[in-house]
Amino acid sequence: MERASGPARIVSGRWTKWIVLVVWIVLGFGVAGQLSAKFPDVQQNDQAQWLPSGAEATQVVELQEKFNTADIAAAVIVYERPDGVSSADESKAAADAGRLAGVDGVTGSVIGPLKSADGKAIQVIVPVKMGSDGFTKAPDRVKAMKEIVEANRNGLNVYVSGQVGVAGDNVSSFSGTDQALLLTTVVVVIIILLFAYRSPFAWILPVISALVALNVTQAFIYLLAKNAGLTVNGQSAGILTVLVFGASTDYALLLIARYREELRRHADRHQAMAIALHRAGPAMLASAGTVAVGMLCLMVADMNSTKGLGPVCAIGIGMGFLSMITLLPALLVIFGRWIFWPVKPKVGTEEKSATGGLWSRLGRGIAGKPRTVWVATAAALAICALGLTQLNATGLSVTDSFVDKPQAIVGAEVAAKHFPGGEGQPVVVIGKASASEALTTAIRGTDGIAEVGPPLVAGDLVMLQGVLKDLPDTSAAEATVLRVRDAVHAVAGADAKVGGPTASTIDMNKANRHDNMLVIPLVLAAVLLILGLLLRAVVAPLLLIATVVLSYAAALGISAVVFKGVFGFDSSDSSFPLMAFVFLVALGIDYNIFLMTRVREEAQVVGTRRGMLTGLATTGGVITSAGLVLAATFAVLANLPLVFFAELGFAVALGVLLDALIVRSVLVTALNLDFGKRIWWPSPLAAKDDDPEPDAIADAPERPVVPA
Repeated sequence: MERASGPARIVSGRWTKWIVLVVWIVLGFGVAGQLSAKFPDVQQNDQAQWLPSGAEATQVVELQEKFNTADIAAAVIVYERPDGVSSADESKAAADAGRLAGVDGVTGSVIGPLKSADGKAIQVIVPVKMGSDGFTKAPDRVKAMKEIVEANRNGLNVYVSGQVGVAGDNVSSFSGTDQALLLTTVVVVIIILLFAYRSPFAWILPVISALVALNVTQAFIYLLAKNAGLTVNGQSAGILTVLVFGASTDYALLLIARYREELRRHADRHQAMAIALHRAGPAMLASAGTVAVGMLCLMVADMNSTKGLGPVCAIGIGMGFLSMITLLPALLVIFGRWIFWPVKPKVGTEEKSATGGLWSRLGRGIAGKPRTVWVATAAALAICALGLTQLNATGLSVTDSFVDKPQAIVGAEVAAKHFPGGEGQPVVVIGKASASEALTTAIRGTDGIAEVGPPLVAGDLVMLQGVLKDLPDTSAAEATVLRVRDAVHAVAGADAKVGGPTASTIDMNKANRHDNMLVIPLVLAAVLLILGLLLRAVVAPLLLIATVVLSYAAALGISAVVFKGVFGFDSSDSSFPLMAFVFLVALGIDYNIFLMTRVREEAQVVGTRRGMLTGLATTGGVITSAGLVLAATFAVLANLPLVFFAELGFAVALGVLLDALIVRSVLVTALNLDFGKRIWWPSPLAAKDDDPEPDAIADAPERPVVPA
């Protein structure tokens, strides 16, 4: 009789299961409880934390500290009356400017009121010292400003815009989304698990285990962010929630499926769990390890936000895996078979899907003409990939970053009609004070610059600010900033550097393009290596990697068409291709691992082709359920108000469904049946003589699953 390993017996032992439970209760609700509540406090959402450390715009931010302007942003108040502003409007704007100076965080002199040349608008620029908590306080500050400027408007259109206005609208739109995201994710997982298990109770234990894993993960990341400098932001925090829940539930589905198999073979649930964990554990470990390694590859990225996302996600995956191989098994054996009521697995019975279910019939259907199936499937996916020509991943402007247009964006568009577009978000140039005059001349002479402010001197450095004629998040403004860089870099002895909001966008997009070229091949190489070690083969990993890349290309191709034709999104963030790739490849490989580890296990007994059919029959339902869970959890991201999250959530959800329903179930099955034992080359399995041709398998009678 098969005996499980020591660790598997410990977590499912008659007495040790209680120790495992107590440890997790202490860890998850005692130690981690208070720390996880502080997780939002360490999130850094200011642009400087996202930029590459060596970027020119980042260097300007650091140099601005010498001028005490590094963390000063502008709120731009725009007053508009289409038929022309009156003297009363000008008086109101002047009075408002005085009151705005008293708003929390306002520093220095309020600029304005400034009347537009066409006489239809007035502008007031309010400098705000953001500080370490500037983004957190932005909504309250914007609210205070709105209360001042919206009083006694008398039909005057009023907007609070600029960097502070955008920050306020951004943070406000995310207010409460952490809890809403978690709640929505939990509800989605519960609904899918109810359908998967057809039991009113079986979903409870995986969800509890995932919640505990997320709680401990957030506590651990909080400690690293607080004491080890790990960068955490709203983007990584949102992705962490859905990733931990989605991946943890996938592992739970794999383990529970194997546990139910063993419950039909063993009367003792403790023994059944020990064997199930012993057999499913390696696949779960390989899956978690592959995803974690894929995420850690992000640490070589230039972008701080991307670099920080890697360890955040890797920790989440690791903690989810640990919870699902310790806490979940202990809970399952504590509650016993009744947790699966009303369809409790009974000893001596057989899983229907193993001999005559959908996946068994699908496999036998593919076995008749596997080459035709995989060629046709690959061709269909390649056609879908042609949609990549519609993907415009050159970067999102601030205007295009929101799903719905907030007031700050509307205000910026109104201001651009009446004033130079860059008021409040200037080009910042810092160089040697001795070259002040030459730098001023160079900036002023650059096409696209409306005016240059007076120089500010600090020690041997000078800071100059140029106002852009165009909105700072447009391609025209970016072209102007590039011209300014060329002009000031050419000033001898100035050692000038150019920053500001538009320069930051340029440097971010450049870094993202670099990261795409570097990280994508690195992830592929890492996943290929892990698959080779796991399957002890060369051919199988190469085929599997090819299917994953094809699936990724098809998902992005379809997504690009939907983004433009359905959602009305004309562009994507420059980091989108990399983010989608890492999640689709790292997570999509899960299903390869779930399937192929079972196929290899069966192939050692009955040969590769029969083993493929058995593997598909026994894992098809699990992989489908896992794919639905993961797709649904990532689709939850589409509820967030930013285009980046909407696009990433849609693309990953679509890609995961393609992987689970088509690539793994049809394409990989057909390739395995066509190649047969050759997929295991150069391992000894490639030399087995018990591998019949596909048509012989298709014509053979149904056979039961080989006992584990």
